[in-house]
Amino acid sequence: MIVYHGSPRLVSVPLFGEGNPKNDYGPGFYCTTDLELAKEWACPENRDGFANAYRLETDGLSCMDLGSKEYNILNWMAILVENRAFDISYPIAFQGKKYLLEHFLPPYKDYDLITGYRADDSYFSFARAFLSNTITLEQLSRAMHLGNLGTQIVIKSHRAFDAIWKECAYPAQAAIYHSKRVSRNNKAREEYLQMLKEAPSPGGVYLSQIINENWTNEHPGLQ
Repeated sequence: MIVYHGSPRLVSVPLFGEGNPKNDYGPGFYCTTDLELAKEWACPENRDGFANAYRLETDGLSCMDLGSKEYNILNWMAILVENRAFDISYPIAFQGKKYLLEHFLPPYKDYDLITGYRADDSYFSFARAFLSNTITLEQLSRAMHLGNLGTQIVIKSHRAFDAIWKECAYPAQAAIYHSKRVSRNNKAREEYLQMLKEAPSPGGVYLSQIINENWTNEHPGLQ
């Protein structure tokens, strides 16, 4: 497949072990199959960047697809709380992080590639709200689709890094793509705030209930 890495700079050779360990899925090389989305990711600030294009040979690589029926939203949350910095000064957030890690953390480090939600500022704020017990599980699931912020492919292992080659790079003009990025995030936030004005669905489940009722991956509420 062809994948794109949006960045303010040209990246000729992705290197194993580099990258921010506090990213969504830990250290890795974060890409997308959507060229236009990569151009937006290339312009987090109002300056030009690049959508670096690579050929990724996936034969023989193991891939965890968090969007498949094998996994649920709490598996994604568990990975996120293990890697990203959340405010856990509130008792429910502290208990929630511990519970998610103990009961819902999949063995994601065993895979060569991971496909899943991209927890940029908007998605991260939704996850933070769930961890603080202010939105329900159903609202969190709905929030993950707001604004069409996209999914990402993360190259994790030595073997996966050996299977990627640079093809070319496409310029991303900040005058176009920074504005698109801001608009997409603003749309997600606006839709989220609109959702919060609605009453939660009857029987909406908060994190505190998940803990108190000892939910696991096999719970009917996650099927």
